[in-house]
Amino acid sequence: MDNKTFYTTIEKPGTAEFRDRGSRFIGYAFPIGSVEQFKKELEQIKKEHPKATHHCFAYRIGLDGNSFRVNDDGEPSGSAGKPILGQIDSKVLVNVGVVVVRYFGGTMLGVPGLINAYKTTASVVLQTIPFVQKTIERSYQLQFDYTMLNEVMMLIKQCNCTLLQQEVQLFCLYKIGVPLNREEEVLYRLKQLHTVEVKAC
Repeated sequence: MDNKTFYTTIEKPGTAEFRDRGSRFIGYAFPIGSVEQFKKELEQIKKEHPKATHHCFAYRIGLDGNSFRVNDDGEPSGSAGKPILGQIDSKVLVNVGVVVVRYFGGTMLGVPGLINAYKTTASVVLQTIPFVQKTIERSYQLQFDYTMLNEVMMLIKQCNCTLLQQEVQLFCLYKIGVPLNREEEVLYRLKQLHTVEVKAC
C-alpha cells in the first residue's frame, strides 16, 4: 500500500499493565481526532487513578505529523513522554494518544529504568489493539440540481468517497471526502456531469 494515500491508526481503545521493582505502570491507548478529545480522555484517566504518582503521555494527531505533544508529569525530563511518543512513531501511527499511569513502588528506577518502563508499557498497550489503515481524503464541495442526485450518489458510492455533509433542497450542497488515490478519476467523472459545480474546500 502506498503510504501517501493511506495512514495507520487505531479504532478502539486498549489497556495493558507493566511492573518493575514494585512500580505499576498502566498504559492506555485510544484513537483521537483533536487535542480537545485527548484532554477529555486524560481527565477521565486521572479520575480513575487519583492516587497515581504520575500520568505521563504522548499523542500525535493529523497527517502532517506536526501536532504532537509529550509530557513527563514530574518524571525526569525525557524519561516518560518521549519514549511513549517513540512507540507511537515506531509503528507510524497517527490520531493516537497514549497515557501511562504510574504507581510508585518505593524503589527508584533511575532514568534508564524509567525510559524502559514507559517505552515497554506503551509498546505492550499498542500491541493489544489492531491497527487499521485508512484512506487519506481531500474535501470537495459539490453543488448541483436535485435532478442529478442519483448520478452524484452513485459516483460517491462507486469511488468510496465519504459523505461529510449534505443539504438537499431544489439545489443540493454536498461536502465529500475523496480518496487521494482516486481523486483524478472522481474529478474527471464529476466534470462529465456538466451541471455539477465542484470546488476544493
